[in-house]
This record gives sequence, C-alpha cells and structure tokens, in this order.
Amino acid sequence: MEIPTANSKGPPGGRDSDALKPLRRQMITASRVGAEAPRPTWGGRLDFILASVGYAVGLGNVWRFPYLCYSSGGGAFMVPYLTMVILCGIPLLFMEFSIGQYTRLGPVHALAKICPLLKVFLPPKRQRLSTRSKRVGVATVVISFVFSTYYNVLMSWALYYLFHSFGSTLPWKSCNNTWNEVGNCSSGFPGNGTHLQSASQQFFDHRVLQKTKGIEESGGVHWELFGYLILSWVIVYLCIFKGVKSTGKVVYFTAVFPYFILIALLINNVQLPGAVNGILYFVTPVWGKLFEVKVWLNAAAQVFNSVGIAFGSMISMASYNKFNNNILRDSLIVSFTNSFTSLLAGFVIFSAIGYMAHIHNLPVENIATDGPGLVFVVYPEVLSTMPVFQLWAPLFFFMLLCLGLDSQFATVEVAITFIKDEFGPQVLRFLKREELLTLVMCSIGFLLGIPHVTKGGIYVFQLMDHYTAVVSLMFLAFFEVVAVCWIFGVPRLSSIVKRMQGNNPNIYFRVCWLLLSPLLVLCILISSIVYYTPAHYGEYSYPGWAEAVGWCVSLVSIIWIPLGAIQEIKRHKGSLLQRLKTAMIPTIDLDADGSLPEKQNLENPELETTFTLVA
Repeated sequence: MEIPTANSKGPPGGRDSDALKPLRRQMITASRVGAEAPRPTWGGRLDFILASVGYAVGLGNVWRFPYLCYSSGGGAFMVPYLTMVILCGIPLLFMEFSIGQYTRLGPVHALAKICPLLKVFLPPKRQRLSTRSKRVGVATVVISFVFSTYYNVLMSWALYYLFHSFGSTLPWKSCNNTWNEVGNCSSGFPGNGTHLQSASQQFFDHRVLQKTKGIEESGGVHWELFGYLILSWVIVYLCIFKGVKSTGKVVYFTAVFPYFILIALLINNVQLPGAVNGILYFVTPVWGKLFEVKVWLNAAAQVFNSVGIAFGSMISMASYNKFNNNILRDSLIVSFTNSFTSLLAGFVIFSAIGYMAHIHNLPVENIATDGPGLVFVVYPEVLSTMPVFQLWAPLFFFMLLCLGLDSQFATVEVAITFIKDEFGPQVLRFLKREELLTLVMCSIGFLLGIPHVTKGGIYVFQLMDHYTAVVSLMFLAFFEVVAVCWIFGVPRLSSIVKRMQGNNPNIYFRVCWLLLSPLLVLCILISSIVYYTPAHYGEYSYPGWAEAVGWCVSLVSIIWIPLGAIQEIKRHKGSLLQRLKTAMIPTIDLDADGSLPEKQNLENPELETTFTLVA
C-alpha cells in the first residue's frame, strides 16, 4: 500500500496486536528522537491562520451580513452583533481550537473523549470491530457534509457568471435576449415596488437557473450548470487531495486575494455618484430595532454561521496544529478578521447600491435584497453600469469563487478526517491511497448536488439551506456547548489550555464558558423555535411534503445525538443515574504534554500501521 506518511491519522481506541509490535516500536523510536507525530501538521503558523480565516470568511459575509445590518437597524445592529462576537464567537472559537489542538483528532473522536455521552450510534456489528467504539460529533460531520453538497452549487453559479463576463457586453445588461420576458423586463433597475423585473433578475431566473414554478416541477437537469458543478468539484479536489499540505498552500491565494478585490472595489465605488447615500443608509442607526428579539437572533445566527461554530471544521483544522501553537492569538485574529471583512463587504455592497439608487432615481431600500440575489442579481446590475466593467465583472465573480472555495475546503475535510479516523484500515485497504478517498468523497458530494442543478434546483437549494444552516445548526451548537462547558467542565477545559499555552485562560473566557455562552446559546435556540418560520423562496411557499423533507434533513444530523446517548447509557451497568454519571466521565488524557499525539496514536497501532506502512 502506498499511503503517504504525511497524511496519516491516528485516533485513539483499540488493543495492541502482536503482529504489529515491530511497527509500534518504530513509532516509539521516532517519538524518542523528537520526530513529529504521524498526523500531519500545517507547514507553518500562517497556513493554519489563513485556512481558518478562509473558512470563516465566506459568501455570507458578502450577502448576508450587509442585508442583516441595514434591515436590523443599520449601525445599531453592531451592538448585538459585537455582543455576540465577544460573548459567543471568540470564546467558543477558542474552545473549539483548544479541543482540536489538544486531542489532535477530528470532531467525532475529539468530542468523544470530552463527553462519551454524545457517542455516535453504532450497530452491534460495528461495535465489535473495536473495543472502544469511536464516538461523537457524527452530527457535526453530517451537517458539514450536507452543507458542502449544496454550498458548491454556489460555486457553479459563480463560475457561470465568471465565464459569461468576458464579452464586449454583459448578457444581463439588456432585455433583448431569447430568455427575457420582454413585456415584464426593465433594462434598468425597476426597484422592489413594481411588477417589472430587471434584466439581471431575468438572466438569473431564466438563463442561469431556468427556474420552474416550484419544487414540484424539477424540469430536468440544467446541463450547463451540471458541467459547472463538475468543474467546481474538480477544483475542490485538486486543492485538497494532498490534505493540509496542499490546502495550506492554496489558502495563501484564496484567503488573501478577495481582500485586494474588496478594497479595489471600495475605492472605485466611493467615487461613484450616490455612493455616500448608500453607505449612510447602511450605517445609520435605528435604535428602536434593539428592542426586537429577532434582531438579536439574527446577530447570533450570523456569528455562528460565519465563524463556523458547531460545524466541526475548526476542530478538524486545529487538530493539525503543533501542540503548543498559540491558539488564543489565532482565535482573536480569525474573529477580528471575520468581523472586519463583514463590515468591508457592507461598505462595498451599499456604496454600489447607493450608486444604483442614484442613477435610477430610486430609494436605497427599493434595491437592497437578501441572499444570493444580492450578489447574483443586484451587484451584476451594478457592474454592468460601471466604467471598465470588463475588468470589474470577472474580478468580482472570481472573488466570489475564492471566498466559497475556502469554506468548501474545510467542510469537505471534516468528512474525510472522520472517515480516516473511524474506518481508516478498512477503507484504505480497499482504496490503497488517500487521494482516492478524497476523490470518492468529492464524487459523492457531486452526486448529492445534482438535484440543485435541475431547473427546479433553486427551490431545493433554499430548502436545504434553511433546514441545515438555520434549524440544525443551533441544536448542534447547544449540545456541543453544554457537553464541553458544563459536562466536561470549565476547570478541565482550562487545564488543557494551560498545558498547551503555559497559562490558564483569563477570567473573561472562564465566565463566558461557564455562564454567558451556554445561556446565550440556549436563549437563541428557544427564540429560534418560538420565532420559527417555514422556508420560502421569494413569494413561493413550500408544500407540506417539502417541509417534511426539510425536517428530515435536519433530523439526519440531530438524531445521532439522542441515539448515541441512549447507546452509551445502555453500555454501562448499574442504575440509570449511575450509568448516566459514568457516561459523562471524559476519557481524555489530562496529564498530557507535547507528546500527547504519540500517546494517543499508539492506542490504535492497527490504524497507524495502515497510514505508515510504506514510511
């Protein structure tokens, strides 16, 4: 078997095998002479920071945050947003970095050591395959992979626009095209208050999506988008097939390049007439909005979605760090950069919307919109009226591609890490190379994404996004925070931070972990249930069966938590209370030092042998 040592993984669990003792002695010898753990590490500190920033900073910063800001009180929205960043975003990101770096495991096995009660449900046959069943955040793996199957559809849209923006005229500029409904089309921007559609809206609906009337009409596969979906997955595969060694180099470009474009666009936009009015609309505070619960709920949802809490990606990426990496510094850098990017994107978007409002003599609120429409309808319309649009249009859509790819890398890597940690020997005996495992996962993601590139695919996309990124996420975040902050406990969490950093976390983090973060997450979860609204796309409401499918999608990730807990409780002996107490005892090695990875990996020599056989 030719499995590169650089990409090996070593989850804990299992008993020694006599046949594998020679290899085990080789690994111990390597450890004694100061060799790095078999699990790969980032090429440098900047690799991890850029990968984390690239994952946190995504398309949501460009379309979701600006809209939420202006619709939730303008500048006043910064009060709940920054409150959530300080009390939830930074502490919980630091928590996930600490867990990943200390255990050097993916989210499934890392969270299993933290709280065995959150064990993954395994059938009896699978339990017999290892004496310690591999546990936990399967829910985070499922939600991340489901997310990746439809998130890459956005990349196919960005590619579609990118390849159609190199002509002498932009195809969404006029109504003189075969896909336009001439009697209902405006070559300018008619605003939100009329029955007319802009040329860019019709291009998106009738050319890019070839949208049907509802989810009931699939309309068949849109073959051009199908091709772009293949291309987007090929790009993802080429960027991650060598693991963190290849991803760590790619992010030097994909994480940094968007900032050059955003700054260049801002410099260009602020010189356009009406830009100041758009910016003022974006930042002018409406203090009365602070008394609306929904505004605080929106702020919390933005922080969780953007930073990526409960997706497992941050735990997975931190697991490739060296044991003593300064994760406190990295947490602050990632959080600050994420918030700064959201603000920067807001200024870019609303300076352009102000310009559009000026040239069409419309109020700003008649142009702004939420979701994909902001970057695939409104901004393309803006680009078509800009001087030198032949330059700005390709750069803008290439920027969207880079923003999306960084987030996609991390979500796919979560699933790959889980497969290698949990089923490594069995899978790699069959596939022979880790690159083939990555290819299989990308191929599965592509196949599951095909419903999104049918002519009714936009309705599938919106349904999946609502029930994955909104409903499931808050449940998973709540269970994760309770498991780590209350069951595992702040003293133990502080202890593992001290062993890595040399100092206990300060009172700010301890208070947030013990009280503020869990209570805020609980309030957000309750509020999201109370203020729940069914999924919809524009004025289209989903039929009952589609809503049922959406809830099934949510349950696919959430159901593993109660099933795993029941299985773990049944595994122990004694009364129900005794079993419950035993199931909450962490199995993590709290006496670890920098040699922790070697200690953990040696617990399962069979798995390490598979990954180091040809070292």
